[in-house]
Amino acid sequence: MSDYEKLDAWVDAHFAEEVEFLRELVRVPTDTPPGDNAPHAERTAELLAAFGLHAEKHPVPSSEVHARGLESITNLIVRRRFGAGPTVALNAHGDVVPPGDGWTHDPYGGQIVDGALYGRAAAVSKSDYATYAFALRALESLGATLAGSVELHFTYDEEFGGELGPGWLLAKGLTQPDLLIAAGFSYQVVTAHNGCLQMEVSVLGVMAHAAIPSSGVDALQGAVRILNALYRRNEAYRSIVSQVPGITHPYLNVGRIEGGTNTNVVPGKVSFRLDRRMIPEEDPVQVEAEIRGVIDEATAGFGGITVQVRRLLLARALRPDPGNRTLVLALRRHAEAVFGEPIPESGTPLYTDVRLYGAHGVPAAIYGAGPRTVLESNAKRADEHLLLEDLRRATKVVARTLFDLLG
Repeated sequence: MSDYEKLDAWVDAHFAEEVEFLRELVRVPTDTPPGDNAPHAERTAELLAAFGLHAEKHPVPSSEVHARGLESITNLIVRRRFGAGPTVALNAHGDVVPPGDGWTHDPYGGQIVDGALYGRAAAVSKSDYATYAFALRALESLGATLAGSVELHFTYDEEFGGELGPGWLLAKGLTQPDLLIAAGFSYQVVTAHNGCLQMEVSVLGVMAHAAIPSSGVDALQGAVRILNALYRRNEAYRSIVSQVPGITHPYLNVGRIEGGTNTNVVPGKVSFRLDRRMIPEEDPVQVEAEIRGVIDEATAGFGGITVQVRRLLLARALRPDPGNRTLVLALRRHAEAVFGEPIPESGTPLYTDVRLYGAHGVPAAIYGAGPRTVLESNAKRADEHLLLEDLRRATKVVARTLFDLLG
């Protein structure tokens, strides 16, 4: 039996244990907001300890957490040193958006139906807590002479940008890996992703009674001018095409609007939040300047209003990196062998924490448990789920890849 076959056999023999591990992780809510995620880290560390994996606990100071509008964060690092050589980190995030409406399964139940495990974060990305922990355990089971180290990074700030997750661990010097595999969400090996600029725009006018609207300044009319201008600009983005497969063009979304005080009152303030996705070829500084310019132009000549623009998030794109070739080729080769079909390399329109590692010079690839496409998993929608067979196969691929990198 080859070493790859031994790894596969170990995963198969311990797969029921892996599934139960994931079910336990799904059962501890990590809705963000509110972002009270330290209890999940504690439970994860407890479960890992039962496997002989010691998780270092790195709590982020509450002042930093509260300043970001969250409640608690404890990031985890598991370190396994086999010998002199490169350090390969495996990162997945435990925080997730709230479940929302429309579920037909308990979002925290970890229910298994027709070979799929249902629950919030079952696919993105508590699944890869299981993938990576059990791939590491499989690697250890060989008892082989290996050159290098493996680290598991389980973090809790992806939904708010990752700065208090991987960004915090890297900034504090708690880790500096040589290579990174980050939580996946589809069969593809992902090597590039979009950036994201999020901004809050507040339009200030003057409240007035609706019976005498001329005594006020309607902030909503000013906001409508801005929104119309932004949506016109969004149409123009279709002509800006990325050269990275899997990524199309930039786009803009207004995801939240609030304002006014009552039906019979001219609104004195209207605020909205926008999300501008940036393709890898774009310069974030120029993109932000462009958005601000569109806003200024739209409100020029509209007297009596004041516009305040605040940046909420700037997540830079992940660009293709030739330094990850060995990692990418290993992942694709083993995924094709395990899945029995070609596994492409591509970009994704999402943005992830991987960019933070990239900013520290760490070559990376995104790969883990997931369906053929993100849409199939219902990630961030009702009835999010993961096919258990995809979890099994992804674990084998990652274990084989680690063996190649350190063997």
